[in-house]
Amino acid sequence: MEPSRGERFERLFRDSYPLIRAYALRRAAPDAAQDAVAETFLVAWRRLEDVPEDSVPWLYGTARRVLANQRRSAARGVALEQRLSGAAAAHSASDVGDSVADSELVRLALGRLSDRSREALMLVAWEGLDGARAAQAAGCSKAAFAVRVHRARAQLAGELASLEAAPAPSLEPRSLEVNP
Repeated sequence: MEPSRGERFERLFRDSYPLIRAYALRRAAPDAAQDAVAETFLVAWRRLEDVPEDSVPWLYGTARRVLANQRRSAARGVALEQRLSGAAAAHSASDVGDSVADSELVRLALGRLSDRSREALMLVAWEGLDGARAAQAAGCSKAAFAVRVHRARAQLAGELASLEAAPAPSLEPRSLEVNP
């Protein structure tokens, strides 16, 4: 009788966990290694049908890719931190209130765009995808995505202009007169 999916995974885990854990610990800090091992076995569970009978090399390859993804993610975090600290240093000379007001205007303007336009801008500006990868994420051709981003930028500029032209709400306290 052939073992069930759960039994096969349990055997795989029991037999190879120490090897995969040691592999990850030789390549990463203990916390990162433990996360990598957990992610490796999650991939193995999801793709159990793809795991060969001699599973250790397959699991090593999976762990290697998981660790590489962790390193890339950490590098992106460091780069973001550096960009933010550079931006913070540049803004420290200017009025923080202006920066907050500008951020609020952009947030409001983005909120006025359609989901499709907002997503196109966010894929490029926030996620940092190039045109081809952003088009793939959006499920359209590169040319169609370029048109979508062009239109979204024009819409955003229009919304920002209308928000900047609108009178700001008064922050003066209102009179609280009580009529007898």
